Amino acid sequence: MTNAILVKITRYVCLLGGGVLTGGALTTFVLELALRRLGAVAYIQVRQAEHDYFPWFIGVVFVPTFIAVVVLVFLARKAGSPALWPAAAALVLALVPTFVVNAPINLDQFDWNAQAPPADWAGVRDRWQIAHAVRTAFCVIALGCLGVAIIDRPFERTAVT
Repeated sequence: MTNAILVKITRYVCLLGGGVLTGGALTTFVLELALRRLGAVAYIQVRQAEHDYFPWFIGVVFVPTFIAVVVLVFLARKAGSPALWPAAAALVLALVPTFVVNAPINLDQFDWNAQAPPADWAGVRDRWQIAHAVRTAFCVIALGCLGVAIIDRPFERTAVT
């Protein structure tokens, strides 16, 4: 039998953290649309100013959310719950574009000089923004998957007698 309190806490941390992360992704998506009007110097200055604060905020929200989703996947698998596949899908959907495209570009942009932008800055910006748009869509889908996975119902299957 699965610990009901652990399941309930895990469900709420998943949904709250997933909602905050999805909201952050949507906000960043809108901001990036506005930033497309900026030239290289202003764009790089804004991105670097974001990097002063945004990574720690995302880390504070992401770490417990990630742990909660992993625990939810583990508990769902252990219990044979139908929550397993939506929870696992949420985990993969949110992580793939982040670690494959966005995070490496973010790390690269830390070292850019706004007064001497890289020649391909606009191409890098476009690649980041496209990956972020995909990530944002995936975050919305992942939040829906978490919603399906955490519906407040018994976590374990009941035996048919």
